[in-house]
Amino acid sequence: MTAGSCRTAARRVPSHGVDLLGERYAIDFVGVDERHRTAAARDWRTLVATEPPERFVAFGRPILAPADGVVAQVHDGEDDHAARRSQPALVPYALGAAGRLREGVHAVAGNHVTIALPGARAYVSLVHLRRGSLRVRVGDQVMTGQPLAECGNSGNSTQPHVHVQVADSLDLTVAQGVPVAFRDFREWLRGRGEPLDRVTGLPGERSVVEPLMLTGT
Repeated sequence: MTAGSCRTAARRVPSHGVDLLGERYAIDFVGVDERHRTAAARDWRTLVATEPPERFVAFGRPILAPADGVVAQVHDGEDDHAARRSQPALVPYALGAAGRLREGVHAVAGNHVTIALPGARAYVSLVHLRRGSLRVRVGDQVMTGQPLAECGNSGNSTQPHVHVQVADSLDLTVAQGVPVAFRDFREWLRGRGEPLDRVTGLPGERSVVEPLMLTGT
């Protein structure tokens, strides 16, 4: 989903695996550096407070179209808020999740793009995008790999990442999740030193992945 020789860590638990807002098969990709860190800097804020999103590897990375299709929905204008790695900052944020849900989809998804996939009643959404970075409008034809926006920290997000999901409806209040798979990626499984090259599949929880097509560029 991202451009350049970028690596990302894949996460599905605990926020996914539920039917709410079509998230049953959703997956998060969190940008990491060559040492598989989400941010190089660690200081007192990391332990007890919030942190600026700009210090995280993922923030501002290009987000590319994962498939061909037609842009069916866009939303921009939500702020990129402070990131949270510390328990003192995470607890009150977690307690506010129900309130954000009551505010509606935009408060949860933040800035996002949804693409209608060809040949099927299915829609892929890229969520938590950077404010002001969206490059497409409803009705635009997009191709796989086309830049759509930048990674941000809008909506229900504790640190910059992109949330990817496929659902059977544009209306996320009634949408059901659709299983997804990815192709041509290199995966570093958690606890295993050597990576595996995958033709197709779903990254494991907390695996680090990079697109094979970008290796060596």
